[in-house]
Parts: sequence; structure tokens; C-alpha cells
Amino acid sequence: MQLAIAEAWRYQFLTYPNPAVGATVVKNNQVLSVEAHKEAGLPHAEVLALKMAYLSKYPTSVLKELESSHEIHEFLILNHNNFFINCEIYVTLEPCNHIGKTPACAMLLESVKIKKVFIGTLDPNKNASGGKQRLLDANIKVEINVCKKKTDQLLLPFLKYQNNSCIFFKIAMREDGSVGDGYITTQASLNLVHEIRTKIDLMIIGGTTVRIDRPTLDSRFANKKKAPNILIYSNSNNFDKTIPLFNQKNRNVNISSSLKCLEENNFIMIEGGHNLLHTLKNEIDYLMLFISHKEKKKNHYKINKDEFQIEYSYYLNEFDEVIFLKKLDDK
Repeated sequence: MQLAIAEAWRYQFLTYPNPAVGATVVKNNQVLSVEAHKEAGLPHAEVLALKMAYLSKYPTSVLKELESSHEIHEFLILNHNNFFINCEIYVTLEPCNHIGKTPACAMLLESVKIKKVFIGTLDPNKNASGGKQRLLDANIKVEINVCKKKTDQLLLPFLKYQNNSCIFFKIAMREDGSVGDGYITTQASLNLVHEIRTKIDLMIIGGTTVRIDRPTLDSRFANKKKAPNILIYSNSNNFDKTIPLFNQKNRNVNISSSLKCLEENNFIMIEGGHNLLHTLKNEIDYLMLFISHKEKKKNHYKINKDEFQIEYSYYLNEFDEVIFLKKLDDK
């Protein structure tokens, strides 16, 4: 389950409006695959994990070329060859039991005759829940609440933008907390940030940053070049409209000192430095830190543990660390 959790965190915020979910397939105590849901509309974690486990045994199978959920489901149901009869799968979230953009994962697990399913968190979404009971009715062994505290942490952003909104603040810094002076992190971090920008409903940026950095704030490093809508948080409207961010196609740019927009959007990203973070800290649910360890510093940035709690961290590469922190007095 720890492997499934770790893989899912790498896609946190990228699966909006779906939750980030991970899955691990094990056979005879050997890990065959570790996968995660990557984007809404694409195959769920369980489907990808079953696919890659099957390919570990049949690497030349035509399954390798299949990408849609429906195609993978159909192939595995017709051609599983009882391969999964001695397999166990660990899933951070209860397998869905409804047919939406993708077929029901619980139905697929039943059809391939999986031996046992370990579940972290039961699905709080009534429309998708019921997978556990379906599996039990099919005489498949089920164990729930496996690493539940950690799978609950993984699920929390989904619950927030389902119930109201999820607002997170992204900031890049060096080990000592310094920001500015051009790009801080590597291209890998830029790619991830740009991918997240394509998912959000709104991006908030401070007026000072716009005037000094003259940013573009697009998604040119993402697979889908969707520039996010922008709110420039400022008391003044005196901006040079030739700044690149004002000239992106299919984007709305508003300038306001009001935060009424926080009530009108489900998934909001704020980008800025320490000053903007201090100003808006009471509005955010999460802090997403990108810390560069390329330049070794004597002093290290200290997280205010009275305000934030680390939920998860991982290294994107040799130099860039990504840290998710939850606001302690979370709304």
C-alpha cells in the first residue's frame, strides 16, 4: 500500500476533478506493478495496475497498445487466462462500482477473478461507492482501512473540491528559503507546475510579481497548452497590458483586491513569494513547496509548524523536492 500511496502523490492535483489514487498488484509476494490514476477520463489506477501486471507475464500482448479504459477492460475480461487468480491488489481508494467516463473497476476485478483486494479508504462518493460489497458478493476477499491515515491524507484535496473548494499556494525556493533571480528549480518542476495549471479553475498572482517579473503564466511545458484564467490580486489597475500574461488566447484576466472569486471556483492555485503567502495564508488549504537542493545552503528554510503540517514529500529528480503541507487550522 505504501508503494501505491507514493505513486498516487506524484499525480496529486493532476487528476482534478477525480481523486489521486494508486494501486499495486502482487503475486506470490512479488510486486508486479505499481500504477496511479493520471488524469480524469483516463484509466483508473486499478486498470493500469492490472494491465502492467499482465504485461509482466505477456510482454508482447496486444494489450500493450491499448490505452482507453474500455479497451483495457474488454481485453482483460476476455483474455485474463486466470492470470490474476493468485494475485492481490492494494488500492488507496475503494474500487468504483459505477459506469461513468470509464467502466466500473470493481466489475473488472470481479471478472478477472482477483484473489484479494486491500483497500485504504472507502469511497465517500455515494455515486461511485459499493465496490467493496460487490467484491464480497463475488466471494473475493477484501480487507479495508489498510494504511487508512495515509490514504485519507491523499484523498483530502478531492473531498475539498467536491464539497466546496481546494485552494493551494505554490512557491519555489532554495534550501534557505530564498526566492527570485530567475528559475530556481529544474525543468522537471516547471513541467509539473505547467501540467497543474491546465487543471485549475483559476490562478491568483500578486500585482508586484506581475510588474517586476512580467510573466507569461501559460502552460507551454504541458501536454495541453491551456493557459489558466488569472486574477491579479492588487489594489491598483496600473499594469502594462503588453505583459505576456495579458495576451494569451482563451484566457480571462481580472484585476481586483476582492477575493470573492474564492467562492466561485472549485480548484484554485496561488503562485507567489513569501509576502503573498503571508497575506493569503488564511485562505489556503495547502502549501505546495518546490525546493531546489542544487545549491547547497548553510541555512535551511524552517516551516512554521504552528501553521502547516507536512502531509507528503518526494523528489522529482536529484535536485527538486516537492512537499505538500496542509494548513493546520484548515477550514
